[in-house]
Amino acid sequence: MALDNAPSWQAKLAQEFELPYMQALKAFLQAEKDQNKIVYPHVSNWFHALETTPLDEVKVVILGQDPYHQPGQAHGLCFSVQPGVKVPPSLVNIYKELATDIGIEIPNHGYLESWAKQGVLLLNAVLTVEDSNANAHQGKGWEQFTDKIISIVNEHGDNVVFMLWGSYAQKKGTMIDDKKHLVLKAPHPSPLSAYRGFFGCQHFSQANSNLEQNGKSQIDWALPKSNEL
Repeated sequence: MALDNAPSWQAKLAQEFELPYMQALKAFLQAEKDQNKIVYPHVSNWFHALETTPLDEVKVVILGQDPYHQPGQAHGLCFSVQPGVKVPPSLVNIYKELATDIGIEIPNHGYLESWAKQGVLLLNAVLTVEDSNANAHQGKGWEQFTDKIISIVNEHGDNVVFMLWGSYAQKKGTMIDDKKHLVLKAPHPSPLSAYRGFFGCQHFSQANSNLEQNGKSQIDWALPKSNEL
């Protein structure tokens, strides 16, 4: 468990790995492995969000909760699935809002890597999960680690846009300084709650407007075609 491929984050997070809570988390994950339990995403993708979006390039943060827990889905970016995997319901609703907000064509895949490479930190609160057992790794230490990530962005980032969808993300984002950053809140895009205000929230256009006002390049929310991945 290390951040060798994320040097900008490693500089700020190295000490976290020595703390008791992180040692306990490592022991828990090792025990899961010893019991031959299947854990998603693959160990090589646990820190994929940090590896793909360096700290000094973070423009937008989208907070998720738990990785997808079915085979082939999770790859370390919240809401994103690997190419060739059916687009999950919450992401379908995110695409619907994108289409009405900024008019992009709805993609035929759920691979959000291009957002991450443009400075959108796609961070789950919990970075692992057991196969077919949602929330199985909650309360094991990941939440403290990802709180630290948010606090680092809050401290070192400059006019970052935080998109907090649903009560879980909004509670996790209480430490964010809304005088320093733009904090956008809406219901979760899940089919259970998207109709309560996620649809019509216009977070994507607001994010780009804010980035432009602060002299930053906007996010191209349109995703590559599946045959270009």
